[in-house]
Amino acid sequence: MIAAPVTAGVAAPALAVPTQPPADALDGVADGPALDRLLFTRIVGLAAQHPGGLAAALGLQGAALAELIRRHAAGFTHLLPILPDGGGEDAIEEEDLRAFLLDHRAAGTVEEEWLAAIIARRALGPNHLWQDMGFANRRELNAMFRRHFPSLVALNSGDMKWKKFFYRQLCEREGLMLCKSPNCEVCDDFGACFSAEDGDPLSALARVARGEGL
Repeated sequence: MIAAPVTAGVAAPALAVPTQPPADALDGVADGPALDRLLFTRIVGLAAQHPGGLAAALGLQGAALAELIRRHAAGFTHLLPILPDGGGEDAIEEEDLRAFLLDHRAAGTVEEEWLAAIIARRALGPNHLWQDMGFANRRELNAMFRRHFPSLVALNSGDMKWKKFFYRQLCEREGLMLCKSPNCEVCDDFGACFSAEDGDPLSALARVARGEGL
């Protein structure tokens, strides 16, 4: 069982969140800085609603988070004066997952360092990874991996669910075999690992909870 990240202090109050880009925004965005702005805006937008605070939701130190917002999520600069210094306590798996992701980074950029920390923290959530990252759909998650971790996309050629894929890879690194079958195609759990990751974005579900509608 994956432990939830531990955070110190009182939960942060709910904060106003700027309007998010439309769900089909990826269709009009080129691969490059514009894609980073879209993805990081989504990530920060959901994390800003986290009761434990923005930094703890993303696993980033305050200085790194401030730089991320300045570069790629300018709509959230009003949060800069209240960012905490720390990013909360790591769960057991986070350090290993960060290292695994950084082993597959594309260009050695600071954005990849930020994303490795963010993915490792958000992978602790109970939903599909694209939802826990704050994305509008799985296409945006895959676009992020293609841009910043392309060798992972090649390694996950069967399009296994990303959380399943990560923990399978970490277990194999430790010499552990948790799968029931050595061949995915004949495994009884094939559907659990490879089925569609349908659902609504968590930001949309949060609006419904507030009575604002989808």
